[in-house]
Amino acid sequence: MKYTISGKNIDVTEGLKSAIYEKLGRLEKFFAADTDVQVTFSVEKERQKIEVTIPMKGHIIRAEQSSDDMYVSIDLVVEVIERQVTRYKKKITDKEQNKAYMADAFFTEEDGDDEEVKIIRSKRFAVKPMYPEDACVQMELLGHNFYVFRNAETDEVNVVYKRRGNTYGLIEPEF
Repeated sequence: MKYTISGKNIDVTEGLKSAIYEKLGRLEKFFAADTDVQVTFSVEKERQKIEVTIPMKGHIIRAEQSSDDMYVSIDLVVEVIERQVTRYKKKITDKEQNKAYMADAFFTEEDGDDEEVKIIRSKRFAVKPMYPEDACVQMELLGHNFYVFRNAETDEVNVVYKRRGNTYGLIEPEF
């Protein structure tokens, strides 16, 4: 990692630099060798403050902490950065695992070669005029996650769908 260390109202000593290299060095396994790390020390009204910014592809890891002692501030900011990095790494890992699972579970090798869409089943039904509230009740009675109906107020085809927390959504087309 490449460090850019600066100070506002403070002289950056070798001790502070070595503390940064030592503490943030533990996180080098998560980053590429050419990752830029921007560290800014500052003193404001007897508060020792440190800001660390690590730009990554599509994401920025940033933390700032302050205390009465600069070395305590360094420890605090490293803890925050560690949490952010592990959370980001877990998110990426989960996304990759979900992608691999989805690929294995839902696609066969034949599907990868075929680029045409195959409709396996189609269904025809009468679209009845009703109010959105009635459509929600009908959807619940059927045990479905969505319900297509003709809105009695607008005479347009609408869709109601179930959301998290036992709430409902309404999709109205706009022409």
